[in-house]
Amino acid sequence: MRIGITCYPTYGGSGVVATELGIELAAMGHEIHFISYSQPFRLTGRDSGIFYHEVPVANYPLFEFPPYDLALASRMAEVAEFCSLDLLHVHYAIPHSVSALLARQMLAARGRKLPFVTTLHGTDITLVGLDRGYLPITRYAIDESDGVTSISAYLNEKTHANFGVKREIAVIPNFVNCNLYQPIRDAGQRAKARSAFAAEDEFILMHLSNFRAVKRVVDAVQVFAKVAAELPARLVLVGDGPDRSAAEWLAHDLGIHNRIQFLGKQDHVNELLPLADLMLMPSEMESFGLAALEAMACRVPAISTLVGGVPELIEDGVNGLLYNVGDVDAMAAGAIALLRDPARHQAMRDAARRTAQTSFCSTLVVPQYVKFYEKVLASTK
Repeated sequence: MRIGITCYPTYGGSGVVATELGIELAAMGHEIHFISYSQPFRLTGRDSGIFYHEVPVANYPLFEFPPYDLALASRMAEVAEFCSLDLLHVHYAIPHSVSALLARQMLAARGRKLPFVTTLHGTDITLVGLDRGYLPITRYAIDESDGVTSISAYLNEKTHANFGVKREIAVIPNFVNCNLYQPIRDAGQRAKARSAFAAEDEFILMHLSNFRAVKRVVDAVQVFAKVAAELPARLVLVGDGPDRSAAEWLAHDLGIHNRIQFLGKQDHVNELLPLADLMLMPSEMESFGLAALEAMACRVPAISTLVGGVPELIEDGVNGLLYNVGDVDAMAAGAIALLRDPARHQAMRDAARRTAQTSFCSTLVVPQYVKFYEKVLASTK
């Protein structure tokens, strides 16, 4: 198949999943065309079977805000026609589904079919789409999609409840390449890599996000402060965003800034995650919890919050630990108890890896997308 993919080409989960999906589909022999305002950050530019089409946006004095959604629709239609796409797959409903709908209508006027699939990722449903200014168009775009998927059962239920959508939505979870995201088997190699961040006797806690308020990175710092008061430990923060400054100031105020490393945005997090002993994901909301899954595939259990779709990934006490939002005392106590119990920690590490391998590996999930595409194409002939 020739598939067009549109996503936000940034460090958010929807962009990561869309990019990884394209890479996996190309490896299976499909031809993938990314259509967005910049190249998705996880693309190397050397992937066979993957092409990138930039969306140019004219900034005329008449426009207070450049109309990206219209430019995107035009580019989608162009790429579909020039490259003979079989379908579009758009990630995040606003504005991508609306742009895909316009592209489909533009081509239909010329006698060409272009079905499109929408994947719902989270805040497009739980936050942005609920805004009264966007709710009607979001609902319409979902209803008009030729196929809709969501990344968790939780998000599926929220979409039906919040938008009154009657149509079927297929749940296809996020995934991870278990051959790329895996533990470092060689103990010496792992110890050498860890030495760049911590002493031999220190634990490494890690947090990975886009540092938006919903990720509660400040809570991660607070949890670490309590852990560091009891155990030799370091915190590695991967990512960047609006709450980085608040986290940096808190680290200084608590006197632990010399035990925390802010790495900023990183392209190869698969090389960093296996170095951690625990992942901290104290988010206010997660429709799935991709950062936790990537860590789990690397044999790193997560200290997370009991929100959204997280319980579909993490079984409390088995492959990770779940707590109420904002309960940093309990999170820290749980982390300390786990790190002080090597046998339990090892069992949880093994369970985390096993969960990724048996339920969320790309080899298991990506074929579900292929079957869904085939079903959509068959229904739109």
